[in-house]
Amino acid sequence: MRALITGISGFVGSHLAEYMLSRKIEVAGTVRSGSPLQHIEHVQPDIRLYECDLTDAPAVEQTISAAQPDLIFHLAAQSFVPASWSAPMETIHNNVAGQIHLLEAIRKQGLACKVLIACSSEEYGQVEEHEVPIKETNPLRPLSPYAISKIAQNYLGYQYYRNYGIHTVCTRTFNHTGPRRGEQFVTSNFAKQIVEIERGWKPPVLFVGNLEAQRDFVDVRDVVRAYDLALDRCVPGEVYNVASGKGRTIREVLNTLLGLSAVSIEIQEDPARLRPSDVKALVGDYSKFHAVTGWQPEIPFEQTMKDLLNYWRVKLPQ
Repeated sequence: MRALITGISGFVGSHLAEYMLSRKIEVAGTVRSGSPLQHIEHVQPDIRLYECDLTDAPAVEQTISAAQPDLIFHLAAQSFVPASWSAPMETIHNNVAGQIHLLEAIRKQGLACKVLIACSSEEYGQVEEHEVPIKETNPLRPLSPYAISKIAQNYLGYQYYRNYGIHTVCTRTFNHTGPRRGEQFVTSNFAKQIVEIERGWKPPVLFVGNLEAQRDFVDVRDVVRAYDLALDRCVPGEVYNVASGKGRTIREVLNTLLGLSAVSIEIQEDPARLRPSDVKALVGDYSKFHAVTGWQPEIPFEQTMKDLLNYWRVKLPQ
C-alpha cells in the first residue's frame, strides 16, 4: 500500500507519517518550496517527498502521476483561524483551489484511491447550548473565512464522490494538540511561554486571550489513528466527527499546564489575542465514527499537556 500525505512536514502530517510507517505502509508526501522539514527529519530517509504547491494544477497532476497512491490524506491547508481574518481570500483560495486540483488530478488519471479530507469542527461555528455535544447533523454556522473554506472542502469531497465515484471521506476534527503543535495555537503558545519563563528569558507573566471558550481537545496521536481507520472502514461521501466528547475551557487547559511547572506565573489578558468573534463551545459527539471504526481517544489529556510542555523544554535551547 502507498500513502500520500499532503502537508507531510506539518504538525499532523509528521505524526501521520510516523504512524503509517509503523504499519509498514509506503509513505510519500508533498511539501512546498522552502517548507521547514524539522518535524520529519528523523523519518526522511524512509519517505518520498514531492515539492508541490497544491494551488499549481500541473504540479499536482505531475505529483499524483508520479506517486500513484492507494491512500491520500489531504491535510495541507491554511489552518490558523486568526490568519483567515487578516487574509480571507488567501485562506479560501489556498484551501479550496488546492483540493480541487487534487481531486481533478485523481479524476483525470482515473486513479482508484481513497481520499481522507481533513476538515474541522470550526465548520459548526455558532453552536447553541442545547446543541452540545455536536453531531454531524448540526447546522453549519461558520464564523471565520477558515471555517467557510473547510465547508467548501467538505462539499467538494461529497460532489466528487457523487459525480465521479472518487472514494472520499471527510472528518470534522475537533481541537487537536500535542508535541510539535505550532506556537500560534493556544495550547502550544501557553506551553512555550511557560518554558520561556522557566528559563528566565521573560518576566513571569503569561499573556492570554479568551479563557472562557470551551473546546474539545484530542491528542494528535489519537487523531492520526482515526484518519487511518476512516479510510479503512468509513462510508465514502460521509462526514464523521473526531473528538473526545469532553469540553474544557481554555482556563482549564492553562491551569493544567501551570500545574506541570514549578514557577509562579501571573496571568494577563492581551487584547491582541482576542478574536473578532469566538465560538463559545465546541464539544463533539463522535458516536457515529466510533460505531463504524471502534475508535476512541486513548491518551489522557494530562499526558498530552505534559508531552507538549516537554516538547518545548527540549526544543528551546538551554
